[in-house]
Amino acid sequence: MLDLILNYDIETWQAFLQERWLVLVAALAALLIVIRVVKTVVKWAIVSLIVLGVLFYSGYTLKDLNMDTVRTLGSQVTETVKREAVSAMAGEASQAAFTDNGDGTYTVTTDNLELTGKQGDNEVAVFFRGVSLGKWKIDEAVRSLIEAAKSNR
Repeated sequence: MLDLILNYDIETWQAFLQERWLVLVAALAALLIVIRVVKTVVKWAIVSLIVLGVLFYSGYTLKDLNMDTVRTLGSQVTETVKREAVSAMAGEASQAAFTDNGDGTYTVTTDNLELTGKQGDNEVAVFFRGVSLGKWKIDEAVRSLIEAAKSNR
């Protein structure tokens, strides 16, 4: 993405800013509102759409915009959400609650997280602030949250 930005000289950027400053201010205001108001993974999807909209509006064509860049942006958003979830696991372990569902499954809940798994499986379904992050392998962070929840009973 940085290559896309650096391909233009300073005069091109000055002309773009002079001609489309109102749209950029509106996009910046929309980004600030979304970041402050929306508190889920949807926030980052909306932010990505606004940024992509501004890029498309700036005159880039699909040929100019490398699809690898879009994939990289999507994976960066995913990694950011996963880091937030792992950070929440560490920070909320003391208040985690373990529930044995009686059918061989269990649920671990905190203020921001919900893990659902089956006894003996090596995967859990992870929900962060109500949004599914898919199935995760039980690594050290997940295992420590489950153990902390069991000890909090």
